[in-house]
Amino acid sequence: MSAPAEQRTRVLFVCLGNSCRSPMAEAIAARLGSDVMETASAGLTALGEVQTLTTTTLEKNGYCAGGLRSTQLRFGELEDADIVVNMTGRAGVLITQPPGKVEDWDVEDPYGSNAATYQRVFEDIERRVAGLVERVRARRTPASRTKPGSGEKAKT
Repeated sequence: MSAPAEQRTRVLFVCLGNSCRSPMAEAIAARLGSDVMETASAGLTALGEVQTLTTTTLEKNGYCAGGLRSTQLRFGELEDADIVVNMTGRAGVLITQPPGKVEDWDVEDPYGSNAATYQRVFEDIERRVAGLVERVRARRTPASRTKPGSGEKAKT
């Protein structure tokens, strides 16, 4: 069972049009990290629709694309998120946030490309999201489980 939303880390994925990269990341994180993350995505200049190749690629790889929407970044969303993943291709564009809150991911924009490009971008995003999920889980894991003296022998 997932932790209540108020106990999960709020992650916001931001790209330009909220049509390809950030919806992919949202869908992947929603499945891989549902136990530790509450996910959303938005665009700096949202196109208003998720590209067909985005949903097709997600579904082909076993992810649910239902419910994905292309939405404009709204006032307050950045502040409400615990982690903001900047996928705009413009590092530092979200620098108004506290240090350490924003991660700049340099991810190719597949907009207007073919299915092979979407698949390559999907694989890159999936790898990055899996790493993010593991980092969030690690922060939630009690350190006492690996400390010497907590029932485990210290390695020398």
